[in-house]
Amino acid sequence: MMKPTILLLTLLAAASIAVGEDKAAAPAQRGGSTMTNPATKTDAEWKKILTPEQYRVLREKGTERPFTGEYWNNHDVGVYRCAACNAELFTSETKFDSHCGWPSFFAAKARQNIRLQSDNSHGMRRTEVLCARCGGHLGHLFDDGPAPTKQRYCINSVSIKLEKKQKEEEKK
Repeated sequence: MMKPTILLLTLLAAASIAVGEDKAAAPAQRGGSTMTNPATKTDAEWKKILTPEQYRVLREKGTERPFTGEYWNNHDVGVYRCAACNAELFTSETKFDSHCGWPSFFAAKARQNIRLQSDNSHGMRRTEVLCARCGGHLGHLFDDGPAPTKQRYCINSVSIKLEKKQKEEEKK
């Protein structure tokens, strides 16, 4: 019979292999992000700057209910940023109505600003989308989106904030 320590190490190794990395996400996922100034904070610091719902979704990998978020049916023009660290994640130009109840995008603004990893929770095999700068949970990526990428970034509204683009007449 195996000693308890060896058994524990074997189980931990098997678990880490089972979780694995999404090979399609190579550079950004394995820490190759070109983003600078990673936002690292303690749980207490995150709780001070995030609302309870933002903390639940971004830090505890929660999900907001469909058709309830601020941006699922928003058509304003601008850049969607991480609600926790302000990193640029998506633009209104890649947003589309997927009829799923969450904001959906067919591409990230800059691929290095997001990180993808396998998510086998809730009895499903999915790809989790995280902010590369702060590690906040944003949502999930699915392969049922429109052209040109055929991808759907299904994102929680509470994990992002829209920086609206000023209209030309407002700039003058």
